[in-house]
Amino acid sequence: MEKFFNQSGTSLLVPSVQELSKESLSNVSQRYIQPQYEEQMVSDDTLQIPVIDMKKLLSQESGSSELAKLHLACKEWGFFQIINHGVSSSLVEKIKLEIKEFFNLPMSEKKKFWQSSEHMEGFGQLFVVSEDQKLDWSDIFYMTTLPTKSRIPHLFPQLSLPLRETLELYSEKMKDLAMVIIGEMGKGLEIEEREMRELFEDGIQMMRMNYYPPFPEPENVIGLTNHSDGGALTILLQLNQVEGLQIRKDGMWIPVKPLPNAFVVNVGDIMEIVTNGTYRSIEHRAIVNSEKERLSFATFYSPREDAVIGPWPCFITEQTPPQFKSIKVNQYFKDFFSRKLEGKSFRDAMRIKHPN
Repeated sequence: MEKFFNQSGTSLLVPSVQELSKESLSNVSQRYIQPQYEEQMVSDDTLQIPVIDMKKLLSQESGSSELAKLHLACKEWGFFQIINHGVSSSLVEKIKLEIKEFFNLPMSEKKKFWQSSEHMEGFGQLFVVSEDQKLDWSDIFYMTTLPTKSRIPHLFPQLSLPLRETLELYSEKMKDLAMVIIGEMGKGLEIEEREMRELFEDGIQMMRMNYYPPFPEPENVIGLTNHSDGGALTILLQLNQVEGLQIRKDGMWIPVKPLPNAFVVNVGDIMEIVTNGTYRSIEHRAIVNSEKERLSFATFYSPREDAVIGPWPCFITEQTPPQFKSIKVNQYFKDFFSRKLEGKSFRDAMRIKHPN
């Protein structure tokens, strides 16, 4: 059967950081050492990403004020947390437990799911394009989950039960939630619902489980290099109590403190492109803890493979000419995965250079 969505990307194979962390860390490879500079940090706890109450957002009485909050969050922050999202807490707790167990499988089991030179999906690291490139202090498990025909046969279908069934249900719930959030964003942007649905219905969903082992001098490594997400929308679930996500705002790094029973949601580059810069895809990174492991689980949602993305006509005026090129989604991801992850460099490569 022909594969629906072929990312046709590869990433150079690297050792398991989780396994490395079990050995003496005094002689860890210099490829992992990349000091982070504290002076850019914000320690002010009052500065936090906005919180959107989905129940209020979808209600007749309070919908318009919550929609205004959502619209502002997407314009000013590019990040927000959602509460009362309707995903059952029992499913969330189940997924947390089973992903932790998955990362704790013996290496012999994990090898079945390891990246190969042909596929970047599976256990490993993404965006490794050269042998001397600095590496993140993390292991990830990454795969395309929707549409189902785009799943790589030796990954999702081969996961053991109950994880496979739990992920199947979670994948559907995340798709539904993403479509509701995207629909509400459309209202905030005053875009026709039909237009939003046509672009995002039957879209591509990718999932990435993240494992960040502790490191005794956490300021000398990075869990996940600063970047912005390539998709349209990311829904992140924190799997344990160890924080590590930071976002860049006004030139400073702000730590995100996930609320209980909440998801952290962020605008991706595709949403920035189609809104011609109205909604902002923000740089973020993950730092590691000196004593405890951190686990998180990100779900990325994007338009369908054969769609074309570019600034929507309603955002183009004489005062606001198109900022980005138009490109087919499958080509966009091919280009995205072929580069090193670095700040907003990929989004910037999509920019149209207007004469001054």
